[in-house]
Amino acid sequence: MSTMPTPLHTTVQSRNVYLYASDNGEHAGWLNAALGHLGQVTVVTLDEAALGELIATTHPRTLFLDFSGPQAVRSTRLATALRREWPELLLIGTGHANETNTTLAALRAGVDDFLDLDGPTSEVLAVLQDLMARRQGQRSPQVKGRSVALLGARGGLGVSTLACNLAALLQEQRAAALARVPGRTPHRQGVALLDLGLPARDALLYLGLKSEFSFVDGVHNLHRLDPTLLQTALVQHASGAAVLPLPASLAQIREISHAESVSLIQRLTDFFDVQIADLGGFSSIDFVAQVARNADQVWVVCDQSIGGIVSTASLLRELREHDVNMQRLSLVVNRFEPFVNLPALDIANQLGLPLSQVLPARASALLAASCQGQLLARAARNDPYVQAVGQMVRGLLPWIDGSTPPDAGEHPPRTPRVAQILNKWIHRR
Repeated sequence: MSTMPTPLHTTVQSRNVYLYASDNGEHAGWLNAALGHLGQVTVVTLDEAALGELIATTHPRTLFLDFSGPQAVRSTRLATALRREWPELLLIGTGHANETNTTLAALRAGVDDFLDLDGPTSEVLAVLQDLMARRQGQRSPQVKGRSVALLGARGGLGVSTLACNLAALLQEQRAAALARVPGRTPHRQGVALLDLGLPARDALLYLGLKSEFSFVDGVHNLHRLDPTLLQTALVQHASGAAVLPLPASLAQIREISHAESVSLIQRLTDFFDVQIADLGGFSSIDFVAQVARNADQVWVVCDQSIGGIVSTASLLRELREHDVNMQRLSLVVNRFEPFVNLPALDIANQLGLPLSQVLPARASALLAASCQGQLLARAARNDPYVQAVGQMVRGLLPWIDGSTPPDAGEHPPRTPRVAQILNKWIHRR
């Protein structure tokens, strides 16, 4: 192990302590050369006990983890443990960018950034400076975005269809609002759609998208979320709305707790004006209740069928039992047929909710748009269903971020290495 020299440069960190968990001496030499006048690194083997003891005695602000080759498995386990025991510690993964599985493993393990050992050594200082700036920015108070929860008692009530059209229309309205103020940039990104309903990933299907990055990945990387990572990892619809779905394998949901899931949803309000959570048919009432308690707007979607009304009444009873403030909920009656002797207002009264919106039955039009690979909101602007969803959008427009003029001296943020590498990996697939 090398000894720590007297700090010669303090613009990056107040404590000039760098640890490198690696079994590869050549990689340690590369990092030493990269740090240059910042100081040498102390190298430690990939052993949790030894590493924990060294962290406790040296109090580093930054730890580098070697994910190259066969070390990736041990580094992944170490990163998970370090995140739990030392949440304030900056973790920077190192490895070879051409080992795409290793890069993705580092991201999912929770590193704050990633350095390509085959890349220029000049990136190291840039990464350190950027991480410190991002960490400081996360601690700065800021105005939060808003969240909408769309609840459905069971699958098949049209919640995902509504969520997709709502997100696309709202994103387009946001873009139009910003275009009316030239030269101004928003504080946050626009609309995020959380595709959490069941059947899983239906919103992705309706939007014609594929996503490698899931809600579970978002929870695992909660500590390192930033605008660049979200722009890279989250797929975007043609409207510009970002989408974060459930994982393809629902067994992965067991890896995260309800509390962690809600923390992610709350954290995303730092980055998006509005996030729309599609929870149609979601089976865990504990999670649904937690999201409903924290949402700014809760719309309960029910169709005109007896089965839908009975299921919705059961959902509402469970929400009351979980101490959800029912005064924050309102009803959206979907697939409404005016000739059926079951008025929307009667459904609302039966369920004990105020009636917020009535969406007409437009199964044929929705199917025709879907067969063209489009949302009805983009294929037929004047369709009665789209007009009704547009009324809901207008109610959300005041939540859109009032933009601020750009700072003439401000430089564009550096894209984190891990985001750049992940972006290349995604677009190669």
